[in-house]
Amino acid sequence: MKKIKVGVIGCGRIAERRHIPEYASIPWVEIRGYYDARREKAQAMVAGYGGTIYDSADELFEDPTIDAVSICAANNAHADLTIRALNSGKHVLVEKPMAMTVEDCYAMLDAAKKAGKLLMVGQNQRFNTGHQRAKELIAQGIIGKPLTFKTTFGHGGPERWCAEDDGTGKISTDIWFFDKSIAAMGAMADLGIHKTDLIQYLLNDRIVSVSAKIMTLDKKRSNGELIDLEDNAILIYTMSSGVVGTMTVSWTYYGEEDNSTVIFGTKGVMRLYDNSSHTIQINTDRGDHIYYDLDTMMTNHEQLNSGVIREFVEEIRSGNWENEAGESEVNAIRAILAGFESSRQDKTITIG
Repeated sequence: MKKIKVGVIGCGRIAERRHIPEYASIPWVEIRGYYDARREKAQAMVAGYGGTIYDSADELFEDPTIDAVSICAANNAHADLTIRALNSGKHVLVEKPMAMTVEDCYAMLDAAKKAGKLLMVGQNQRFNTGHQRAKELIAQGIIGKPLTFKTTFGHGGPERWCAEDDGTGKISTDIWFFDKSIAAMGAMADLGIHKTDLIQYLLNDRIVSVSAKIMTLDKKRSNGELIDLEDNAILIYTMSSGVVGTMTVSWTYYGEEDNSTVIFGTKGVMRLYDNSSHTIQINTDRGDHIYYDLDTMMTNHEQLNSGVIREFVEEIRSGNWENEAGESEVNAIRAILAGFESSRQDKTITIG
């Protein structure tokens, strides 16, 4: 079996904990090499997994032996690096958020179409077994017609995720997640894009209007000043079908993480990852209690196989691009950006 040869751009936490070890676990994948502006990061990956260090992203893109690339750089670089990789004839898996503007998203889709290559966005919540089963059950009508929902993603912030072990035990808040020039958005880009994509996926629907309150409540840089990015957001989404629900995301859940979704229908309620004992819990209007014990939710403290990397290489190998980026991913970015506009103007924003 011919191996798929991959390169990785950016060797930070998401590459270190998910992309690279997951590629390494797949027998038909070979990691050819890495590029990171901090060369020592790439060196650490070579030491652990083998491969080559490239001196630039373009040098990696120009290597004709590489079939596919993971873009694990900071948010503001996603669009440019993705387009350059596609133009070099590589399949691309880009971390979320897809891009910072709708225009950039469409430029990425256009580049993928012209290159005839797979472009996939790392929306890992689609690959939770519980979410995949829930999508099927909703379509089958197990809770009737969905009416409302609430979806939540909150944890204590990205500081610990990004923390370097320097022996002091201190957690630095001077990280790129808190730098607006690099991250562009805070909790919305880190967490909100996941749940926005997920609700469209679960309901097989699209968001058409947004009302939001986006704020910074507690996160501070090392100088004691509040960060200039949001650490909390509460949004009301209206779907094209008329379903209405809330999305709450937060970097200030300092206890247990909450990564749950609840959907209320005309014949019952479905709870996803909302109970530590069951993946899915369904209560129907007839008094039925139905449970599915399938998998657990990944957390920052407990890393599990995301499923994204394996799906990416499987789709390249099969030529069946089931999770190719498209209008749904673009609309998720559109909804996130509409949330900021809604919060600034204090009004509901309708999106196309």
